[in-house]
Amino acid sequence: MNNRRDFIKQIALATGAVAFLPEQLLAQEIESSKKLFFEISLAEWSLHKAIFGNQMSNLDFPVKAKKDFGISIVEYVNTCFKSGTKNFKENGKDTAYLKELLLRCNDNGVKNHLIMCDAEGELGDADSAKRKQTVENHYKWVEAAKFLGCKTIRVNAAGKGTAEEVAKYAADGLSQLSEFAATMNINVIVENHGGYSSNGQWLSGVMKSVNMKNCGTLPDFGNFCITRDTANWRICNEQYDRYKGVSELMPFAKGVSAKTNNFDAEGNEAEMDYLRLMKIVKEAGFKGIVGIEYEGEKLSEDDGIRATLKLLQKVGATLG
Repeated sequence: MNNRRDFIKQIALATGAVAFLPEQLLAQEIESSKKLFFEISLAEWSLHKAIFGNQMSNLDFPVKAKKDFGISIVEYVNTCFKSGTKNFKENGKDTAYLKELLLRCNDNGVKNHLIMCDAEGELGDADSAKRKQTVENHYKWVEAAKFLGCKTIRVNAAGKGTAEEVAKYAADGLSQLSEFAATMNINVIVENHGGYSSNGQWLSGVMKSVNMKNCGTLPDFGNFCITRDTANWRICNEQYDRYKGVSELMPFAKGVSAKTNNFDAEGNEAEMDYLRLMKIVKEAGFKGIVGIEYEGEKLSEDDGIRATLKLLQKVGATLG
């Protein structure tokens, strides 16, 4: 009888240990991240399939970041505000929506870092009227960022023309937008996001032309493809050296995007030397926020996020 009671007690203890395992693992992840020279955030694009597939909404994102991954800093994508069961109004003035989103963040101890802005026009448009309209299209996201407690919006330096022409117009568009954003203490940062912007020398030149304290860069480890094949966008026809590009963009960086796609058997990014990349980041004196942006196909979005988190923690611990 005693043996049977002891056996049942052991089973109960074992079951209880399993039940608490996820929480224990999350606590370990959070503790590991505290020892790094940088903070870790989660970019919403890592979950864009789930959001656009109506499996979750933008309102769910900050809670999931904290509860499922132990990440308490988030980066939004403006197009995700319009997806899911509750939508952000087109005019960007949906205060009730923003209040609900902020409430969920506050209730779960989540810090809002930035909003990535796409599909609002080209800041480097050659037409001054269209360029001005693009600048004004971003105003609502500057205001939303301010409301949510974000420090930054991420934009694109895109346009049509020669490299010199687009650089000139992009610098003008960024200057206009940065002037408006400065009135709300919001940063405007540019990601290397295809085209001329994926040339580190070109984008750093644009930053020098703008020369404003609240205008900077968001170096993305994976976005150094300048031109893609028109028949198959997955094929890159012109690739800029990612390590050179990150080095060129880090002097202006107000954030870093840790892009990942595939991992090898040891948990390293299959196409990028993360230790080399993060060493460049550290040697630039960066001590800010590095955002996880998983974009792969082999792992699920959740597993890809976890794999990227572990990789950042491993590399960060190695660099000290």
